[in-house]
Amino acid sequence: MPEVWFPNLGIEIESLDRVAFSIGGIAIYWYGLIIGIGVLAGIALVLHEAKRTGQDQDLYIDFVLYALIFSIIGARLYYVIFSWEYFGQHPTEIFAIREGGLAIYGGVIAATLTAIIYCKVKHRSFWLLADTAVPSLILGQAIGRWGNFFNKEAFGDFTNNLFAMRYPLSEVRLGEVSQAMLENTVTANGVEYIQVHPTFLYESVWNLCVFFVLLCLQRKRKFDGQVLCGYLIGYALGRVWIEGLRTDQLQLGGFAVSQVLSAALILGGIVLYFVKKKQAVLTPGSFHAPKEKQSAAQAEELKVQETAKEAEKQAEAPSLAQAETAQNETKENTQEEIREKSEEEK
Repeated sequence: MPEVWFPNLGIEIESLDRVAFSIGGIAIYWYGLIIGIGVLAGIALVLHEAKRTGQDQDLYIDFVLYALIFSIIGARLYYVIFSWEYFGQHPTEIFAIREGGLAIYGGVIAATLTAIIYCKVKHRSFWLLADTAVPSLILGQAIGRWGNFFNKEAFGDFTNNLFAMRYPLSEVRLGEVSQAMLENTVTANGVEYIQVHPTFLYESVWNLCVFFVLLCLQRKRKFDGQVLCGYLIGYALGRVWIEGLRTDQLQLGGFAVSQVLSAALILGGIVLYFVKKKQAVLTPGSFHAPKEKQSAAQAEELKVQETAKEAEKQAEAPSLAQAETAQNETKENTQEEIREKSEEEK
């Protein structure tokens, strides 16, 4: 029987090993490998965007090195803090990140703080860096979510919709199995399956849609922070409802932490959008336009200046002609007077 099953789509995956391959006896997990692919794709995209807009690529290479380190620490720390009931009893597992347990929001928060400090030290615009980088971030998130698929985690409660997915009950953490799942298990050839929402798939597809929206917004942005606001609102809108489907929510005071944070980011993103837009109107020179746009603006300004100069020349031309005519007339009059005086003397 298949290890993963999408019964309503007719898709069956016979084997889904968490280990991709081994090197010298060290297991390389799909989870880490897929996250690595997402990171590399994000780096390639941000460097391409930096080059396209005439920015220093080395600035982003240096930033990525710092951001990667602190994002991993932040993602794990966030997960451990809100799962302390478990890790307090199993402290040796705090550093076992190869098997999963990286919270996206923890990584995003750590990367944001890193970017703020980095830009302050380098005397660069945080808003420009953020607008350049966030499409790469959401692309990496879209790819990285597939690591949850191989780890058989981050799924939702029972469903029988078109995308319903089945995992063997023995392959998942029992703490993530709800009563609804247990009441609707399916047994085939002696294997008991739970049937769930593939929330990793929902979020991956949602993130890809947000990614394409941000790419369009990136090329038409009118003020600093516009693309960042799009990311905050777009990603959080998807996360706030997808998180509600999951059975492995990180809880605080009876509330799903990621849902609360997502709602706050939606409101914060909307407020920030209007604040930055108003700021751009009040202080036009504050917008860090890409060099390609600056060049176009400079070319347009030069064209206007040349047109004005041509108009001035055309306006001056009649005046010069009139002055020359007047000068010729004066010269002729002077010569006529000289002739008349000569004749009188004679």
